[in-house]
Amino acid sequence: RDCNSLPGVPGTCKETFNIYYYESNNNNLWYIKESQYIKIDTIAADESFTQVDVGDRVMKLNTEVRDIGSVTKKGFYLAFQDVGACIALVSVRVYYKKCPLTIRNLAEFPDRVTEGDSSLVEVRGSCVNNSEEYDVPKMHCSADGGWLVPIGRCVCKPGYEEKRDICQPCRPGFYKASSMDAYCMKCPPHSYSHQESSSQCTCEKSYDRADSDPRAMPCTKPPTPPENPISTTNETSLTLEWSPPRDSGGRNDLTYNIHCRMCVGDNRKCSVCGSSLRFIPQQFGLTYTKVLVTDLLPHTNYTFDLEAVNGVSDLSPNPKQYVSVNVMTSQAVNVILKERKSKDSITLAWQEPDRANGVIVEYEIIYYEKNQRDQNYTVLKTKSNSMTVDGLKPGTTYVFRVRAHTSGGRGTYGGEIELETSQEDMLAIDDPNQPTIMAVSVAGGIVLLIFLVTCFVVSGRHCGYIKAKQDPDEEKLQFHHGQVRLPGNRTYIHPHTYEDPNQAVRDFAKEIDASCIRIERVIGGGEFGEVCSGCLKLPGKREIYVAIKSLKAGYSEKQRRDFLSEASIMGQ
Repeated sequence: RDCNSLPGVPGTCKETFNIYYYESNNNNLWYIKESQYIKIDTIAADESFTQVDVGDRVMKLNTEVRDIGSVTKKGFYLAFQDVGACIALVSVRVYYKKCPLTIRNLAEFPDRVTEGDSSLVEVRGSCVNNSEEYDVPKMHCSADGGWLVPIGRCVCKPGYEEKRDICQPCRPGFYKASSMDAYCMKCPPHSYSHQESSSQCTCEKSYDRADSDPRAMPCTKPPTPPENPISTTNETSLTLEWSPPRDSGGRNDLTYNIHCRMCVGDNRKCSVCGSSLRFIPQQFGLTYTKVLVTDLLPHTNYTFDLEAVNGVSDLSPNPKQYVSVNVMTSQAVNVILKERKSKDSITLAWQEPDRANGVIVEYEIIYYEKNQRDQNYTVLKTKSNSMTVDGLKPGTTYVFRVRAHTSGGRGTYGGEIELETSQEDMLAIDDPNQPTIMAVSVAGGIVLLIFLVTCFVVSGRHCGYIKAKQDPDEEKLQFHHGQVRLPGNRTYIHPHTYEDPNQAVRDFAKEIDASCIRIERVIGGGEFGEVCSGCLKLPGKREIYVAIKSLKAGYSEKQRRDFLSEASIMGQ
């Protein structure tokens, strides 16, 4: 009540009261010292009533709100101090504010009491059942009891999907492989799931899934064997070709393996082929349906088992499936029976192969100085089983090898034999059945050399073929490149003399590992290929710049032969 409205009250009077609180964990305290209370505030009314209001029965109520702040104990006591004011305390309401329990992003946030004022309280949520943290879920509780600023989330575990703030299990026939997937998916082909909450589907019988396969990929099976194998034998080399399998098993990682067995002798005792064979480009993990096999033994029966494999072949309990190819190699000339030698010539003789692959057309003799195979060598041809090789250096060791050329192709060179020319002119009488061979005199050699130089100058030709003085059945090809052909120099063999250009490449060229070559750019194009520049780095040698020629895709058989002919020419 307004003090001025009170009759007989001089001066001033009290119009306020004080409010205190005391925190305690005990709810049965009967006495608390006044000094133990903590003052909250002095409460003053905004409006007061007068004597007139009392007479008119007008009631004016004041409402005041005060915050206690943070409470650290279970409860507290309130105390109101009357200092003699004319007031009436109608009611006291004690309450607190909180942020209610809620679920956001599959995280549950419990009730949280606010801390008053305007501060925000960070609260960490917990993932609902069958979910896991993707990023730590957090929210902030405001002073007025509202949730603000959600951060992070939870995701449903594998085998569960989100539905209305909970994680429900996948139905049978569906699966969810990763917690990052949003929904359950139907099992891929050739797989199933009979239970709820499946994280993957089980493959049907005869089907498998590789460890590297994604769970959404259909189950697959091993491929069937390759089909339509074709073999082309050229004495001791073999070309195998085949068609892809009829059923790849539903996969794209199809490769081929070649297993080899060889049978030697009349009893046909078979064993696994050793490492002496060369498979070009490789024996296992082939991605193409063609391979070249070289360095086969002569007169040997080989069995090649072709196998198609994919990423689940090793998982199958069933026996592996092959398609087999049987081939027989031809006989090589490998025994030199007798020889005659002089200061600058050597006469050789040999036997025919025991079982030649067809009619023998001619023999090829390759010879070179010992340890000089990569620098200079000469190839001679004859139709007889003997030959005199002249133009040799006195007192020099040469290596000779012979092979037969039959109607079925060329065989392999036989074993090496080393022969040394004599230091002086001598008469060779090793075999009375052979004609006597007289050594050529020094004077005759000088005359012959002058004659050769004269012929070269008169003809003015940079290159050509010269037939040496030999028996009528013998033929010797010599290549001149702007200089006089001296004894011991390398002999050029034109690739067109070979029926099979592959054989010319094997004789004159060397295969380089593709990993040693780096192609940088295309610098030109030809009739059937592209010319590129790049670098060649052989093991143990420094890197050099090279030109590289490649055969274009879709080439014809003639273009392939011309390409191989160029390779054999470059190899010489």
